[in-house]
Amino acid sequence: MAFCNKLGGLLRQSVSQSSSLPMGSMMNTARYMSSKLFVGGLAYATDDQSLKQAFDTYGEVVEARVINDRDTGRSRGFGFVSFSNSEAASTAMSAMDGQELQGRPIRVSLANERPSAPRAYNDSYGGGGGYGGGSRGDY
Repeated sequence: MAFCNKLGGLLRQSVSQSSSLPMGSMMNTARYMSSKLFVGGLAYATDDQSLKQAFDTYGEVVEARVINDRDTGRSRGFGFVSFSNSEAASTAMSAMDGQELQGRPIRVSLANERPSAPRAYNDSYGGGGGYGGGSRGDY
């Protein structure tokens, strides 16, 4: 119990110290640390290679990926470009937002991390997903 109290005190102290920083400055710091961009409004003909070529002039592109529909395989009209550093990503975002790529104006912004989906419950029998089983009374 003493350990829990000590841990709780440390967490409260840590939160109170970090809350003294203005929220805006913390968000700006996080914003400039990102090196992955979201690119929307892509033409259906845009592929990974042409997306990479469009952004190569602003720095080293680590990955350029156009997102395709799972069922049809056709482009969903958006993608992501990852740079080796945040300065190159920031420069590319400023330069490319609103520009035309393959005849369409594109929107470029910092990519948001996608929250992980909640995991399915796994019971002790190795089953996964929704039900959980094992407690139906049918022994």
